[in-house]
Amino acid sequence: MDTNRRDLIMQRWNVIQHELLPELRSDVGTLTPKLEKVIYHLEWVRIEEFVHSSWCGEGRPPHERSWLANAFVAKSVLGLATTRGLIERLMIDRALRRICGFPLCKKLPSEATFSRAFDEFAAGRLAERVHEALIKEHLGSELIGHISRDGTAIEAREHPARPGRPATAAQPAPTPAEEPAVAVSVTETPAPAKKRGRPRKDERRPPAKESPLHRQRQQHLAQMLKDLPTACDRGTKCNAQGYKNSWSGYKLHLDTADCGVPIAALLSSASMHDSLAAIPLSLISAERVTNIYDLMDAAYCSSELRDHSRSLGHVPLIDHNPRRGEKIEFAPAEAIRYDQRKSLWDNERTAAERSNARLKDEFGGKTIMVKGDTKVMAHLMFGILALSADQLMRLRH
Repeated sequence: MDTNRRDLIMQRWNVIQHELLPELRSDVGTLTPKLEKVIYHLEWVRIEEFVHSSWCGEGRPPHERSWLANAFVAKSVLGLATTRGLIERLMIDRALRRICGFPLCKKLPSEATFSRAFDEFAAGRLAERVHEALIKEHLGSELIGHISRDGTAIEAREHPARPGRPATAAQPAPTPAEEPAVAVSVTETPAPAKKRGRPRKDERRPPAKESPLHRQRQQHLAQMLKDLPTACDRGTKCNAQGYKNSWSGYKLHLDTADCGVPIAALLSSASMHDSLAAIPLSLISAERVTNIYDLMDAAYCSSELRDHSRSLGHVPLIDHNPRRGEKIEFAPAEAIRYDQRKSLWDNERTAAERSNARLKDEFGGKTIMVKGDTKVMAHLMFGILALSADQLMRLRH
């Protein structure tokens, strides 16, 4: 294949259009535009190359996991809300059943089999690995101008985790044969209040707490990801219009290229501040693509994040948060890239908002029916995988 990226995209497009689709039409009949879209996504994603069978020849052979993985990608593309709805669609749609790989002469797997397969895919981070390979293959050698970083609310159908309470050890009741020698008090003395003003000459005060961003800069990526909270809880975030919204669930953090392709994603608790995901996301994105500018809103305003972005060889474009002070405006050249003087959909800054909106409206980001951060992340990553393939196909224009 030609090393030119546009020629490579057009070559793959022509193969699907003139070779694969006619063969499927002769096999299953007429294909609707939505089914053709599923075919394009599956051909670009090629998720079956990352699925391996674990059957060793003993017992009943399991259902082919690659067929089930294709079905979950099709579920995101078609916007189906539940696995039960996916199974019903496969039962009545022979074309979709054949596109995913299921033989027409055999019975479809049960809903329990689909659920077990999804658990395996979630535990093995299948969609995340496929997305990483897709980004490295198509954008790894390209120079990305801007990467927009933002977080979005993910509502979940589970109860928020209760905040940790100090455990009080229960004292066993004394038996008649023995009496306690010393009475033990379980009341805890409150911590002394912090004194105001300068300390005395002979007074020693505890050191100030270390900033989480400063601590992250001293850690490796694996340590940062391990420290991020992932439990379901309550969160509050300002929307694009400046109003505060509260929800129960999680928060998805996305790095989006200026071409609209999501580069990296992280899932955290809803209560976690957006800035704590900036450094891990930037390191993940730096391993996959090369970019010039990092675009972030005022929630990421921090000298630590600016220094970290420069350490990666990037130019930080972070909106200043005055914090009851005087707002520092962008330089004229930087304001052209960030400021909203252009129309809403032409501004580079809105790439993250467009990706979040498309993920929720078109690829299942609003219909979270699973519980637990691992399964929620797997569900969202199947949608991000479909969104990435859709945006890559749009680059042919």
